[in-house]
Amino acid sequence: MADTVPLVRQVVIGEDALPGEARVIEAAERVLSGERRGVRAVLPFLGPAFIASVAYIDPGNFATNMAGGSEFGYTLLWVVLAANLMAMLVQSMSAKLGIATGRSLPEVCRDRFPFRVVLLLWLQAEAVAMATDLAEFVGAALGLHLVFGLSMWLSAVLTGIATFTILGMQVWGFRRLEATITGLVAVVVLAFGLEVLRSSPSASGVTRGLFVPQFTGSGSALLAVGIIGATVMPHVIYLHSSLTQNRIVGANPGARRKIFRFEIVDITIAMGIAGVINLAMLATAAAVFHARGMTGAGSDLGQVFSGLNRYLGAHSGLVFGLALLASGIASSCVGTMSGQVVMQGFIRRRIPIFVRRAITMIPALVLIGVGFSPTRALVLSQVFLSFGIPFALVPLVVFTSSGPLMGSLVNRRTMVATASLVTAVIVGLNLYLLATA
Repeated sequence: MADTVPLVRQVVIGEDALPGEARVIEAAERVLSGERRGVRAVLPFLGPAFIASVAYIDPGNFATNMAGGSEFGYTLLWVVLAANLMAMLVQSMSAKLGIATGRSLPEVCRDRFPFRVVLLLWLQAEAVAMATDLAEFVGAALGLHLVFGLSMWLSAVLTGIATFTILGMQVWGFRRLEATITGLVAVVVLAFGLEVLRSSPSASGVTRGLFVPQFTGSGSALLAVGIIGATVMPHVIYLHSSLTQNRIVGANPGARRKIFRFEIVDITIAMGIAGVINLAMLATAAAVFHARGMTGAGSDLGQVFSGLNRYLGAHSGLVFGLALLASGIASSCVGTMSGQVVMQGFIRRRIPIFVRRAITMIPALVLIGVGFSPTRALVLSQVFLSFGIPFALVPLVVFTSSGPLMGSLVNRRTMVATASLVTAVIVGLNLYLLATA
């Protein structure tokens, strides 16, 4: 290399470095020094946003999008689009915080807030992470139940085994885990690609729904609030800052700016895919159920499963169930990882991730054991998550707007204004949701 000063620092290099991780760091070094260009230059930096994006196609999104499409047709497509753009902004700030400071959001909170405040932030973040994990776990179990006809209890046990297996891949390095979760996202992408092709949504309806903001009565306005308000998951804000903090670490401000630019590409691709999936969900529900006057069919995922089989044939319900299963398993793993980041960041404590997985399985198993409605559990979890959003979003905007903390990656004035507006909108909508729930 022409520049003998390393552009990348990475904590895993050394005796404990894994071959795959070392190769990623070496490739990143060549990119930052200008030796590697073009499409191949992006590859070492892809991954963190794909893990974070799982939260935006979780079983809760399945429930919301299918309900919106079946009840209001294509009307709320523009809301899904707006929600996804907001999510891109928030995730870019979270990733930037980790790149600029080498610290996760919980760690920065611990460094800058009084102990009592940190303790309260940790407790609410733990509650949010557990509620999230519960919803994802139940969603995956429901997917197994729909696809294979197993009892919900047995489906829950198998879901636990699957998530234990995937989380165990961290032993072989972050690349193996990222690839597995990205593969699960690919299953969801293929599934809804097939559903859209088979359901043949109205091109004019989709175009109008995407680009003409509109409502159909107060019910659609309330659901729009729910879609936007539940878009930003607090647990994944904490997680994304952790995923970028020690993965590829720039050794100087210039390197960190380049890394962030590549991370923007990662976010754009991953969140763009998540947005397309959500749009496909709502459009499919509109074409299959709303077009037939079945406005209430999307309120229960079991009905969606049977309805797709009935009206589209070709095992379309099975395809939907597989997508729900893949989404639930992937998002359940991400939820467990988020809980680990929260505990380690706020209070410097760490428990084995398998122990955390076992603990967070218990509430879901209890709900399933007593016969509680899985779809209802998903909806209630989204309401509960609303409590945690201000505690993650507000500190994120404040920290990323601090010059002494962020250095050359500090938010510019336009970004501060935009981020503050988006934060106010999301927090306000969630407060409205809680007040009207």
